[in-house]
This record gives sequence, structure tokens and C-alpha cells, in this order.
Amino acid sequence: MADAVGAALDEGGTLLAEAGTGTGKTLAYLVPAILSRKRVIVSTGTKNLQEQVFFKDLPALRDALDVPFTATLMKGRSNYLCLHRFETYRDGVDGNTSAAGRLIESGDRVLLPIIDAWAKRTDTGDRAELSDLPENLPLWKDLAVDADTCLGTDCPRHAECFVTRMRQRAAESDVVIVNHHLLCADASVRQSAFGEVIPDCSTLVVDEAHQLEDVATQYFGIALSSHKVDELVRDGDEFLARAHCEDPATRQDLRRAIERVGTHARAFFTALALARPSENRARYTSDVLAPCADDGMALSGALDGLEASLGLALSTSSIGATSSIKPSPGPNAGSAARGAAEDAATLQRRAGELGQALQFLLRANDSDYVYFLEVRGRGVVLRAAPIDVSQIMRDALFDRFQTVVLTSATLAVDGSFDYIRGRLGVGRPREVRVASEFDYARQAVLYLPRRMPSPKAPAFAQAVAREVVDILRLTEGRAFVLFTSYAMLQTVQRVVETSLPYPVLVQGSAPRTTILDTFRATPHAVLLATASFWQGVDVVGEALSCVIIDRLPFASPGDPITAARIEAISTTGGDAFAEYQVPLAILALQQGLGRLLRHRTDRGVLAILDPRLRTMGYGRRFLDSLPPAPITLELEQIGKFLARNDET
Repeated sequence: MADAVGAALDEGGTLLAEAGTGTGKTLAYLVPAILSRKRVIVSTGTKNLQEQVFFKDLPALRDALDVPFTATLMKGRSNYLCLHRFETYRDGVDGNTSAAGRLIESGDRVLLPIIDAWAKRTDTGDRAELSDLPENLPLWKDLAVDADTCLGTDCPRHAECFVTRMRQRAAESDVVIVNHHLLCADASVRQSAFGEVIPDCSTLVVDEAHQLEDVATQYFGIALSSHKVDELVRDGDEFLARAHCEDPATRQDLRRAIERVGTHARAFFTALALARPSENRARYTSDVLAPCADDGMALSGALDGLEASLGLALSTSSIGATSSIKPSPGPNAGSAARGAAEDAATLQRRAGELGQALQFLLRANDSDYVYFLEVRGRGVVLRAAPIDVSQIMRDALFDRFQTVVLTSATLAVDGSFDYIRGRLGVGRPREVRVASEFDYARQAVLYLPRRMPSPKAPAFAQAVAREVVDILRLTEGRAFVLFTSYAMLQTVQRVVETSLPYPVLVQGSAPRTTILDTFRATPHAVLLATASFWQGVDVVGEALSCVIIDRLPFASPGDPITAARIEAISTTGGDAFAEYQVPLAILALQQGLGRLLRHRTDRGVLAILDPRLRTMGYGRRFLDSLPPAPITLELEQIGKFLARNDET
């Protein structure tokens, strides 16, 4: 694989490289990239893998290669502390609410001195350094860098800004480590001609490339949420509370414009919530939105009105310094006024962007997009997602680089890269497949139950629960049980917890990293999880000796994006099931089963409880794609396999 990457770096073009678990694919692309002396962007699927590459692999190579090189880790803005927002928050904490309007909790006051001390010593401002900070802490949203409210070069702390310094380091580095979300965000910003996030270079390596289509679908879509509009109104109110307007009429006009946005937003999103189907994620057309159209147009007009009012105030220089921070006459007297004007310009831009998104989403007439409505708790979101991202990926991403390397442990389906080539718009690439170095015939056994009801049958859930309990008795826990639905997880959880003595961990009961650390440290633990644990999870050794999957991971045809892609393939005469649904499920299954063996000394049991592997014609495609472990239909063979391993 390193030879193939080296050739691609020398000659240019695209390389597709599938490298099985344990082959060392990260080193296989880093070594030739560093030796080439060319700048390289490495994009990973997760922040965890980013950190592994930056903190583990690159230091090892720096010692081993004896070649000097520099590297920078880049994450999205929200991972970094905003010094300006933090100081505003900290200095105003004697009040009852934060700058964002959120009630300040007593627990936040306890954390502020900790964050303050860290802010003075950190070089990066990356919240990952605060390992004791809860993942979903509301306080962090008030303190992090935010694209909507960032003042850019007009910020009083711009020179010291952690994001500014990160970008400066990246612009001077040989290796820049990003993630797919940031990679696609950068491509989207460039497409909109708003600048760049990641520095230019000639070489791109995409690790975990099987995830790229999903991330691109998100970033090249269009969305409008009740939360975003609420934030605009709240920030507008907060701006007026501190901004000084020379003309009282201008101030009153701005207040009315902000109030109109808030009033019409409440009416529109309430109407959407009432009109939506029973699903929390449902497709819509302009006809479906007809009952909400008047409210939507009223909100669109209110956003246009706010944009115009802010523009008028800026053009007439009506907005000046806030009375509370107005400096005494002197050389800095104009800086606060410029800050207020920048705040107004930022609000104007946000109002304009939200208005444009709303108009596009209300029309719902672009055949290249699928339109859908999501309801999450009290939040309502309208979205438009591209049905096919292949052309977008070519134009906005791949064509910018001389060399592109796309790699993963799971890229090929039926022994071919045709599926991933088509989905990502890759033309005529070089191709290399490197098999895993693991000896599956010795290290694993694949169990397929002899008798299981159809997954559509009411009895399937209880049958799964019984099989899971029987398997876990033989493995003495030490297992991941991976589900395709949360409802199935809950059914099995009730049975497992009452039938077995082993500690049971459940996805959602704690942050993902906490659950994994607990699993590794707890003898005979069992983890019950859904999609987020199917990939990017690494547990080495006996702590994980079994992976059980309840059913084949077909994407739900009720999902709006999946349904639209099925329709698009069928409309052109293709077989959507064979060409899209089966390959997508095969890659997902390979990822799930890939959790088991992470080292050449690992041993364990793979179990798939879906009978369609043996009863349906397409089951052979799945079986041919699985690791070459011996297959058994008998539960007793699991016990014999484990006993044989214990003896050796």
C-alpha cells in the first residue's frame, strides 16, 4: 500500500486503497507522504482518529524516519475556546443570565475558575484538553468559537484567537490533520466564495473514506431550524440592549424588525410541528407545506426586513458604541463603535442567509435535492439534501488536488470498487486491496443460528433475546451486541439484565468515551449499542471477545435521503436494491464485525442472527464479503472454539 501511495504522489491522480484491519494503513500513507516532502492534508472520519494520528503515529514517525516535518491538528470552530466570548461571560457572571440568554447555573460558576486557569496556559484552546468537562455541557456553547457570531479581524482578541493561531500553524505545516466534517465545511465555504478554512495544498488523503458520502450530504445541503432563528432573535435583542443608536427612530425600527422575526418564527415553526406526519424525519413537497405557506412567507419577509433595517442603520452610521463600554475620549474611542457596527453587520449577514435558505426550502422544486422535515424535542428543522453528491465531490473537492488517496478497511463490495467509485464520483483511479493480516481461521468463528424467524415476524425480537443470552453465557459476557434499532436494543436489554449476572452497559447512559473506558475496565461487561458504536471503536484484548449483530443493517427505506436515492436509481432503470441498498448494508456490516479483532493476538466470536444470510439469494453477497472465519450453525461450537483458545 505504501508503494501504491508513493506512486500516486509521484504521478498524481486518485488512488483507492482498501487495507484490512491490522495492516497499518495509517503508516502506509503517512510514510510516503512525509518522505515526498509535499504538504498533505489527512482527513479522518472522527476526532478520535485525528488525535491518534497526531499524538501517536506522527511522533513515532518523527523518531523513526529521522526526517524533519511539522504538523497541525485542525478541528471545527466549536472545539475551541473563544477568548472574547469567555471574557464577556466571565466578567458578567454576577448577573443571572449569560450573553446568549441562558440562565447561568451554579455549576457553571464552579467551572469558570477551572476554564480560566486552563485558558491562560493552553497553547491550543481545544476543549479536548479539558477531559473532565462533560461532553454536552451547555456552558461550552456560550464560550466556544461560533461561526454566526465571530467578529473575525474586528475581534479585540483576534491576534490571540486560538482558531487564528491554528490556521496560521496549518498554513506553515507539512502535514495537516482534519476530519471529514471540516473538510466538507471548507469545500462548502470555497464553493460559496467566502474564503477557506483549510490551507491549499496538492495532496489529500481521506482515511475512513466510506463515511465521506454521508458527511458531504450533510454539508452540501441547506437547512433552517427554529433554533437558528431563535438564536438570531436572542442575539438581536442582546445587541440592542448594549448598542447606542444616534437616531431613536432607527433603534425603534430595529426593535420592531427583530420582534417581527420572533413573532413570525413562532407561528411558522408551530404550524410546521402541527402539520408534520407522525415520523420525526419526513419528506415534504411544496404542496405538503401549503398550510404553512403564509406563515413561511411572513417569516421570509420579516427576515428580509431585518436585513434591510440593519443595512440602513449601518449605511447611515446610526450605530455607535455601547453606553456601558464607551471609552473616554482618546485614541481608542472609535474601537467600541467599530465593534458595534461589526455586530450589526454580522446580524445582517445571518438574517440574509436564513432568509435565502427559507425561500429555497419553501419552493422545494429543485429535483437534485430531497426535502424533509425533522422534529427533535422542541426543535423543528427544514432540510434539503443533495440526492447525488458525486458531481459535487468532484467539483468542490477532488479536482482541487493533484493527488487524492481514498482509503478504509471497507471500500470494496463483491471484490470491486465500483460502488464507492460511483457514490463519490471517482473517475479512473489506481486501485489496491491489502488483505488483513489476521488469521481468521484461527482467531475467529462466525455463528449463524440454524433456526430464526424472519426479521419481520413478531417473534423475531424474543428469538434474538434468547440467542443473545445463550451466546453471552458461553462467552461469559465480554461482548458488543450491536442493533439496527433502539427498540430492539430495549427489548433485549430487559431480557439480558434479568437473565445474566454480567455488567450491562447501554448506549446513551453516559458519554461514548466514558462507556468505552468502563467497558475496557470492567470484567465480563456487555455493551448494548446502536449505530454510533458500529465503527471507530477500538477495544483490544479479552475484554471484547464477541460481537453480535441482530440483523442485516439495511438503511431504512423510510429515511428521506435513502428513499430519494432509491427512486433516483429506479427512475433511470437501475436496480436500487442490488446497486445501492445491498452494497451500503455490506459496508456497514463489515464495519460492525470489524470491532472484534484489533490485534493479532485477539480471539473471538462473530454472530449474525439474521436468517436472511442463508435464506435469501442476496445473502451470498454478504457472506462472500465477510471475514474468512469458519462458519458454524451450532451454538455448541462456540463453546468448543473458546475452550480451544483457552487451552492455547
